[in-house]
Amino acid sequence: MHWSKPLRLHLGVLVVASLLCTSTPIIWLAFSHGREAAVSAGVQQMREMSLRLIEGYRNTLQGGTEAVALASTLPQLASPPPQDLQAKQEFLIEALRNIPNATSIYTGYPDGSYVQVINTSRRDVRQTLAAPDGTAFAIRTIAERQSADVISTLRFLDSQARPLGEKNIDYASFDPRQRPWYQSAVRDGQAISIGPYVAGTLQVPTLTVAAPMRDNAKVVVGINIHLQTVGRLLDAQGIAPRARAYIIDDADDLVAHSDPAIMQRLLDIWSKSTGPADTTANSFDSSLETVARLRHDPAFANGGLARIELDGERHLLQIAPVSVSGLFKGDVVAIVVPLEDLVAQANRLLIHNLLIAAGFLIAGVAASVILSRIVSRSLNKLADEARRIGDLDVGEKAASHSWISEINTLATALAASRHAIRQFALYVPREVVRRIVGSEDRTMVKARRQEVTVLFTDIRDFTTISEQHSPEDVVDILSAYFELLNTIAERHGGTVVQYLGDSIFVMWNAPVEDLRHAENGCRCALAMKAAIDAMNETNAGNGLPELFTRFGLHTGPAVVGSFGAISRQQYTAMGDTINVASRLEGLNKQFNTSILLSAATRDAVAGQFEMRPLGLVQVKGRAEKVDIWELAGVGSEENIDERKVAG
Repeated sequence: MHWSKPLRLHLGVLVVASLLCTSTPIIWLAFSHGREAAVSAGVQQMREMSLRLIEGYRNTLQGGTEAVALASTLPQLASPPPQDLQAKQEFLIEALRNIPNATSIYTGYPDGSYVQVINTSRRDVRQTLAAPDGTAFAIRTIAERQSADVISTLRFLDSQARPLGEKNIDYASFDPRQRPWYQSAVRDGQAISIGPYVAGTLQVPTLTVAAPMRDNAKVVVGINIHLQTVGRLLDAQGIAPRARAYIIDDADDLVAHSDPAIMQRLLDIWSKSTGPADTTANSFDSSLETVARLRHDPAFANGGLARIELDGERHLLQIAPVSVSGLFKGDVVAIVVPLEDLVAQANRLLIHNLLIAAGFLIAGVAASVILSRIVSRSLNKLADEARRIGDLDVGEKAASHSWISEINTLATALAASRHAIRQFALYVPREVVRRIVGSEDRTMVKARRQEVTVLFTDIRDFTTISEQHSPEDVVDILSAYFELLNTIAERHGGTVVQYLGDSIFVMWNAPVEDLRHAENGCRCALAMKAAIDAMNETNAGNGLPELFTRFGLHTGPAVVGSFGAISRQQYTAMGDTINVASRLEGLNKQFNTSILLSAATRDAVAGQFEMRPLGLVQVKGRAEKVDIWELAGVGSEENIDERKVAG
């Protein structure tokens, strides 16, 4: 059994396979390259951000470090207030103007005196100090702490350093000598960094750079940087939506974070504690533990890229050290980016490409269905035409036309085949042609012995008719005559094997098997006689000659098949049966009858027709006599016998 499916299915599968084989590698390559490019771009952004962050962090603190270094050399700052108070104020204001990220700059003295200039540009600072409108700077002074008349004031200045107001403040709760920055600078005898911690005056989380005076190590100059200022430098949103950056100190405590919510929680912690960072802050970000471990690994401590697993998701991590002029040693900045965020665009592009590919796939399938229907319609027409040709329905028909040249070529070839078979069928019995064309083996060309019924016809005095009419008229008369007999023979299942002058040779049970071949032969002979009688009446009215036909029928064995040379053969039958049928046709002249049949045929159809026995007759070419009968019509032999007795 051969496996076959409709053309539209083959075309659909072919188109889908072609589109998949073409689009899948392209989409996958685009996705892979896009993913790699996205990761590379993200890594590059992380490196650039770490550099910018470190640079910004250093710039934020560098100005304060330089201002403190310069202030530590100025003699007017060495003397405690109220000495040189105006000079101290002018310098500290100018220094504060040049360091926008600083919240205040100050000097602490061993006798407890203190001078501080505060930047009040921030609204929350003005609210804390209850400063009047227009205040740009606030100057806090604690002087002569050891005397009975302690000076402790807070003066407010505008942006031009003009006084706006002054008020006395409590000094007992604040002593610069107790502050971490003072104690560390005096103890170490050099510039130090402190923080984060909560500033005493403003009560805000602060980073501090402080240094002892060069000529008096117990006088300390310091500058404060608001911790939230550092947090604003940690903006990682430019890399990815969920990217985050933060700074931890040498104790692995969180100093600042890019997430405003986490930063606010840090500020809340620092605002409530004056000691070291609360360890609970390290639970704010799940990557802190990994960063604390990797910061000591040489492969990652100086900017190396690490791939880590956090909360079941892959992340990229970069760690870089932060220090300013030797200060804030051990502080590192960490940038953490979810890998999925970096490749999100590549994933969206993949989905976009897949949707486009699906669209092309659907369009391709639709196009293949339409194309296959067009092609199938043309092929079905050609197949139907081929089936009709196989059935020898070879009448003239216009060739099918298609916009596909190959189908047109096939249609032309079928038209040529139809014409060739039509011409072939004119010279060979139609059923023989059908068998030869449709046969899958060579049994048709092999001669074999089988029983057949044979009919021979002949026109009485046809020679005289030919002499009395022109050849053209004779041809026309014979053509109409043969067309009539041929049609009747085919209608009764007979095969016209051969035309012999004005005679025809008809055979039953070959090449098509016919169990009622003798009956069909008798009926055919009767039908032919009736049709010829009717034609003779018409011919007589038209001045044409009458064609009186004699018939001979015999049933018996014969060798049937193709005979002749290798290059040219003829389908026919040979044997005594054919000879007897031909002789019976000739005996009609002797008995003045129209249809004679042999006893073999009579025995095969006994009881079905009216017959008259004529006895045994010697047939030329045969030693034994043949019992012959006249076929008179359709009926039964009993009726015939009854009529004989009555006569």
